Amino acid sequence: MQLYQVQKSNSATIARWLADEPNGQWLDFGGSTLTPLAIQVMAQKPAHCLRLFSAEGTDEPIGIVALSEIHQLFKTAQLWYVLGNKLYAGRGYTSRAVSMMLRLAFKELDLRCINAWTVETNTQSISVLKANGFRQAGKLRKSHEINGCVYDRLLFDLLPSEFGGAS
Repeated sequence: MQLYQVQKSNSATIARWLADEPNGQWLDFGGSTLTPLAIQVMAQKPAHCLRLFSAEGTDEPIGIVALSEIHQLFKTAQLWYVLGNKLYAGRGYTSRAVSMMLRLAFKELDLRCINAWTVETNTQSISVLKANGFRQAGKLRKSHEINGCVYDRLLFDLLPSEFGGAS
């Protein structure tokens, strides 16, 4: 398994993954759907670190893991991820990709706190975060809507000293 940088040729695939209802319902990009061009621009800005991940033995991307809102002064960022190819669900690929991204965040980018949020009913995402050492830090009540139902967003954070994959 590997992480690799987003290329222009991957942006349409990523946009499709993010727009796909089973993925998009959990995300929030300011009320808009990201186009391939928006993803290309995002990938080039220092406030974002986007990486595709693949399965063992292949270079074909199966998902994306990202840091957004990277703040150089405060050394913080927000983590998000999507498993685009659901044929690989339940095999730990997303959790491993998150671990690899966290290693990059703490070792190479020298960040000191990573935060993430997930919808209270997204048990798979909660599991990914907890498997990587994140702890719940709070909640934003009634702040996410899916198909007319309103849910809480659970807030998580992680420090380098709490990250088991940092060594």
